[in-house]
Order: sequence, then structure tokens, then C-alpha cells
Amino acid sequence: MQTHEIRKRFLEHFVNAGHTEVPSASVILDDPNLLFVNAGMVQFVPFFLGQRTPPYDTATSIQKCIRTPDIDEVGITTRHNTFFQMAGNFSFGDYFKRGAIELAWSLLTTSVDEGGYGFDPERLWATVYYDDDEAIGLWQEIAGLPAERIQRRGMADNYWSMGIPGPCGPCSEIYYDRGPDYGVEGGPEANEDRYIEIWNLVFMQNERGEGTSKDDFEILGPLPRKNIDTGMGVERIACLLQNVDNVYETDLMRPTIDAVAALAPRGYSQGNAADDVRYRVIADHSRTAAIIIGDGVTPGNEGRGYVLRRLLRRIIRAAKLLGVDQPIMATLMVCVRDAMGPSYPELVADFDRISRIAVAEETAFNRTLAAGSKLFADAAEATRAAGKSELPGAQAFALHDTYGFPIELTCEMAAEAGLQVDELGFRELMAEQRNRAKADAAARKHAHADLSAYRELVDSGPTEFTGFTELSTQARILGIFVDGKRVPVVSHTGRPESGGDAPGRVEIVLDRTPLYAESGGQIADIGAILGTGSSATARAAVTDVQKIAKTLFTHRVNVESGEFVEGDTVTAEVDAEWRRGATQGHSGTHMVHAALREVLGPGAVQAGSLNRPGYLRFDFNWQGALSDDQRTRIEEIANEAVQADHQVNTFVTELDKAKAMGAMALFGEAYPDQVRVVEIGGPFSLELCGGTHVHNSAQIGPISLLGESSVGSGVRRVEAYVGLESFKHLSRERALMAGLASSLKVPSEEVPARVATLVDKLKSAEKELERLRLAGARAAAAGAAAGAQTVGRVKLVAQRVDGPMSAGDLRSLVGSVKSQLGADPAVIALIAEGDGGSVPFVVAVNPAAADLGLSANDLVKAIGSAVDGRGGGKPDLAQGSGRNAAGIDAALAGLRAEIARS
Repeated sequence: MQTHEIRKRFLEHFVNAGHTEVPSASVILDDPNLLFVNAGMVQFVPFFLGQRTPPYDTATSIQKCIRTPDIDEVGITTRHNTFFQMAGNFSFGDYFKRGAIELAWSLLTTSVDEGGYGFDPERLWATVYYDDDEAIGLWQEIAGLPAERIQRRGMADNYWSMGIPGPCGPCSEIYYDRGPDYGVEGGPEANEDRYIEIWNLVFMQNERGEGTSKDDFEILGPLPRKNIDTGMGVERIACLLQNVDNVYETDLMRPTIDAVAALAPRGYSQGNAADDVRYRVIADHSRTAAIIIGDGVTPGNEGRGYVLRRLLRRIIRAAKLLGVDQPIMATLMVCVRDAMGPSYPELVADFDRISRIAVAEETAFNRTLAAGSKLFADAAEATRAAGKSELPGAQAFALHDTYGFPIELTCEMAAEAGLQVDELGFRELMAEQRNRAKADAAARKHAHADLSAYRELVDSGPTEFTGFTELSTQARILGIFVDGKRVPVVSHTGRPESGGDAPGRVEIVLDRTPLYAESGGQIADIGAILGTGSSATARAAVTDVQKIAKTLFTHRVNVESGEFVEGDTVTAEVDAEWRRGATQGHSGTHMVHAALREVLGPGAVQAGSLNRPGYLRFDFNWQGALSDDQRTRIEEIANEAVQADHQVNTFVTELDKAKAMGAMALFGEAYPDQVRVVEIGGPFSLELCGGTHVHNSAQIGPISLLGESSVGSGVRRVEAYVGLESFKHLSRERALMAGLASSLKVPSEEVPARVATLVDKLKSAEKELERLRLAGARAAAAGAAAGAQTVGRVKLVAQRVDGPMSAGDLRSLVGSVKSQLGADPAVIALIAEGDGGSVPFVVAVNPAAADLGLSANDLVKAIGSAVDGRGGGKPDLAQGSGRNAAGIDAALAGLRAEIARS
């Protein structure tokens, strides 16, 4: 049975049982505890926590999930993926244990001809929480499972929670016995490779407190109502129904393995376990990377971007270790698209962007590999020069940490160079880094914000936003909150002479409002809430507007006078000047986006934006900096559209229709079925957008690009002023140009040429100064060499160098002296006073002195201690820096004494 059919049967089974089908959420959700969605229930958390009332009693979904904590184990076990599909059914106070067990058992054991999966009931086992006698009784009654195929397990295995305070409960897991070829008898407790978990039924009935592990937390008490959360692993079901050994060989991943095998000199499943793991890593990570990119992530050095980069680099590493030297990422992305497209059509629609980002990272990493190879060659040479055969673990870790060099690749290169690698030392350093990362993540992890106080208002329906058509609205106060707690009244009591205390964070919720809540890159409106009637003296300044549950607007306010009472009628007003600037900034963002796509093509896809009155910034996916001509053309096109005075039209339509019209959407953003479309100049700009805009493009005013920069691998940023801020910027630029023209005594149009001439003259002067400096250095070197002393069996040059010198200057001078001392044993040590009170020093040892047992790395430490500094390096050349110039003479004397003793 193909995986797409497995998905289809699951959803049909539960929809026929009365469940509402809910589409998969993006793998990126606004949850402070999660980099990626890692379980099927994550999008339903507000319902389980009681923050929102679910719009349905039962639901079913197949959720995209990503888990990366044990990424290094992928491909080694037979059942774990970084990306997997979690099929689930959920009950919010409807059915409980009996219903969950009946629904799961019937789907698993019903024949294929009748719409089920057709599993042999005699090969199914169940585990339950150790004291859940009710579940045991239900398994025996409903499924007819004998007692010996039901196992009790403890909290670590059969008690589920999110890992933070919140809902929790005992669970019952269903396992399939794959037979004696896969391990010993005895059920899941004996062997989880033979007995593979396929479904987890969570009986969510309690609330947990703080804790540090799966079984170290307090049960605070029962939830208000009992819920069901289940998860069936689609990949594991496919593995069993397709009769393959592991999840990597199912119909969704085996095509990728076969495509790589066609390029590699060594095939898959040919007796080489290490190679088989590499094939599985490539197959697993390729589709994970495609899903992550598809949901809007680009490779970077932190957070989600770092996870994506690591996945892509592991793919490239694994391919190279298989002997595939040619670029492979484009082929892999095609395999993923073809295999996953029937279930995830967005991978097909957005394929060009997904493939381009993956290929660009491959190209960049190949350059990194080249740079890391040079560092490895230097480390290998130093290891051999020291007479050792093992590359230090610290060097291997530096290659990994700085260049992303996998330890396997380092080991392979070391073997080719006749060396070994201190893998134990490497893994100790890796463990230290991993522990630091885990501690950091744990410190950031916390309970979900308690929004239960807002639940009644959320359930009563969305706030009506009137700001598209008016700036002042009469409204009713639905709720008042101080520091997150609902209160009936709030007043201005903060005047010192009154002796009262100012209230804390005050939020007012209205039934309708003209004030825009921050979203879509547009920051919130500012304005005021004014009392009416008997409360006419009441006034509150609105400083921010935010959304709760994406529907309820909360106005953060400073109460300036009077008092506000829940139920009062008030007037909400937008600061008109602020809104004018905000609409200019937002509409200007659309202009710049359209211009970017016209100049760069459809690959310039939005990756984020921010606009406020008079200013905008726009992030987009693109490799490499824009040229001057491209920036100029983008600015021209945007301003031409402004001057054309296009009418700005907005309308609401179905999401599919909007996309069919070509409306641009933000990748990774979840949109409702009904969306608002903003059209400027017909086909020039057509985007899904819920923000406020000008009525005609001429109202935006001039757009001035301030610059363009990188904000991460494959992501660029343009910034611009609009409207009056643009005019002020251009006025400042004009004044600056006028000042330069006056100083240079040339007309404004000749300033660039005049500045270029001055720069050329300055460069010539710098070159002449450098020539004179080098000549002086050579003369000083000759003098230093002539003044060499014989100390024991060594010629020694140990001198203070006059004038401020850098470490680089000293290295150059040391090299010159060394070349003039011939082949006899020689040591050169130069020290100087540098800029900012530093004391740089360099020590060099020629080969003949090294044969006597002298090492620059040892000698430089003798100097460092005398000048309150430290240093180090290679046996032939080392350097350092101190901060006590008064110790220079003592340092040189100490060096002479050290050599005399050798």
C-alpha cells in the first residue's frame, strides 16, 4: 500500500466517524518552546490548555513534524526520521478511552478491501500506564487482546506531556510484532526493533507542574474535561504495509536512495553498514530540508536556519563519503518533489525556489570544504612535524565547529595522510558543546503563556476592525486587564500628589476598533480611547495594539485621566498623522517588492518585512549582493509606479482564487479560506495582505533606497524611506553634496570625479609610505642580524624594536633577519611597543636550532610572562602580546638565560 493511500484511508476513517479534517499546520509555529512542530497535537495546544474553545468536538489531521535532537542517530536505527508525518485523531471532551481504542483498532485490523489496513490482530500488542486497569480491560473487551500481549510500563514510557507545565495523561501504545528475524520474544519491553510502535493513544486527563525529565514532575490535578490526543506514525505503517526492513526504504524515500546509488561507485545494501547509513541520511535529510525550505526557512547560523544548514551539509558530506564528487542537490530535490508532491502540492508549486536555495547552500559548502581542507593540511603537516601520528581532537573539533567539517570526513582525510584522529578528544569537546546548547535551550523553555483570562472574550468572536474605512469608531469596552488579570475598572491614579500608585500594564479590549494590531510586518497604530457621556473626562493613550489567538485585539494604554469601566461606551481614535505615514510605508513595501521581482525575476521571494511611518525594510531570498545598476533600476521602477498614480484596490476572495490570480503570499504563513487581496496597478502588484494602505500610489510619495545588505545566507535586505522622510533624506544628501562641492571647490556634478582623484592620490601616498617602511625594516633587519650574539651553540637576535609596531610588522622583520643568519642554529626574538599600550612579540627558530631541541612555542612563553602576556604558535614561529612595556628588558634577558641553559 502506497503512503499516499495510507494517508487517504486514515483521514476517510475518521471523517466518516464524524471528525473534522484539519489541514497540517506549517512546521513553523509561534511557540517559544519549539523550533519546529514536533507532534501532531501542537496546533491544538490552545484547545487542550483551555485558552480557546475548539470549533469542533473531534478532529483529525496529518501533521508535518520535525524532530532533530538525535540527528546524529538518523540512518542508524530503522525507525527514526527527522521529518515524519503524524496522523492523529483528537477529542475535546467528547469520547475518551473507549472511543480512542475502538477507532484505532478498527482502522488497523479492518481488511484492505473494506478500507482498513488489514493488520493481523495476532501480531498486535499494547502497552498501558502501570496502574491503568481501565485501559487493560478495554483492550481485552474491544480488541480481544490476551493479558500476555498487554504490558504495563512506567511514567517514562507511558505517560505523556509536552515537557512543560500543561496537560498530560497516561497513554496506551500499539506495537506490531515483526517476527523473530528482528529480535527476541517478549513484547515491547524486550525489544522495540522487533516490536515496533505504530500508534500512541494519549488519555489527556491531568495537569502537570514543573519538572526536569519525562518522569520527574508533579501531577497538579485533573483537567476540567478529558481529551484524546493520538498519533499514528505514517512512515512506520508504510514500512510494515510495504514489507520493507526500515522506514528509509518506503516508496517516499527509496527513490532518493536509488538516485544516489546511480551516481555512487558503491551501491546500497551491499554489505557495507556505514554506506547504508549514509544513503539513509541523504534520503531522510533531503525531504526534511525541502519541507523546511518550503515553509519559509533559509540556511543560516542560528535557530531554524542553522538546523537546515546542518541537514544540507550532512547530505553533502554523506554523498562525498559515498564517492559522489559531483553536485547532487538538484537531483535530490527532484526526487523529493516527485515522491512527496501528491501529498504536498506546495512542494511542486514552489519547487524552483526550494531547489535554488538547496543548490546554493551546496555550492557555498563546497567552497567551505575547500577552505577547511587547507586548514586540515596545515594541521596534518604540524602533526607530522612534531613527530606524532594522531591529529589532536581539538584540531578536529575546530574543523567541525568553524568549517562544519564532519568528523567522518576528517578521519577519512587523516587516513589518506597516514594519520589517525583523536576521536575521543573530539567527542568530549562535542559533548561539552552539546551540553551547553541543551542547558541554553532548557533555560529558554518555559510554560505556555497563561491566556485563559482572555478565553471568554476570544470565544465571543473576533474584534471588528473598522480601520479600513474610518479613523474614529464608537465601541464598547468588553474587558479591562491589568498585568494579565481581568478587572472591572481602571483609573488614572498615578499622580504623585494623590498618593496613588500607577496601574501596571493596562489593556483594554473593545468590540470594534479602527486601530490596526501589529501583523504582516506593519507595526501597530497609536491613538487614543476617549470616554463618552458621564465618562467624557476619561482618556487613555494607545501605545500598542496586539492580537490574541489571531482574532482578539488588545489595546495597551496609558490612562491619562478619568476612569474606564467594563461595558462603557467609548470612542477609539487613530492618530491620523501616524496612519498616513503607516499606509505610505506599507504600500511602499508592495512597490519595492514588485520592483524587485521585475528586476530580479520571480526568485526574489519575500522573506519578511517591517514598515512604520516613513520607513520600510524588505527581506527577500536571493544569492549575492545586488549591483549598483540593479539597485538604481529597482528604485526607478518603484518611483515610476508611484508617479503613475495607480489606484489601490482591495477585495476579499477565496484563497485558491487569489493564488490562481497570481497574488503573492508569504511562505510559511497560514492563511484562512477567505483572504484579502491588495491590488496596485493591476498586474504590477497583487498580494495577500491584511494591512492598511494608501488609496492611490501617488500618496506614497518618493521612495529612496537607503541600501542593500545580507541578513543571512541566501537572504538580502533592502531599506527605504518614503513620503516626507524620503524628502528629508534627499535634502540631507543634497546638503552633504553641497558641502563637499564647496570644500573641493568644484561644481556638484564634478564631486565624484574629484573624490576619485583624491582617493587615487591617497593610495599612492600609502604605497610610498609602505615602501619606505619596508626599506626601513630591511635596514633594521640587516642591523639586527649584524648584532647577533652567540649564546651557547646558537646565534641569538633578541632586541627591542623602536616605534609602534604590530605583530604583523614583527613577523615580517623576523623573517628578514632569519634569512640573513644562514644555516647555523639561530633564534630571533623581537619585541616592541604597539598601539593602545600593547606589547607584541615574535619568536622564530630555524631548522638547525630546532634540531637542538629549541621550540619557538616554548620560548615565546618565557617572554610573555615578563610582560604580563601570553603567546603560542608552531615550533618554528610563535607570537604573543603583553601589556607591560616596563618588562621588555627583563623578557629579553630571560630569553637569553633560557637559551643559555638549553
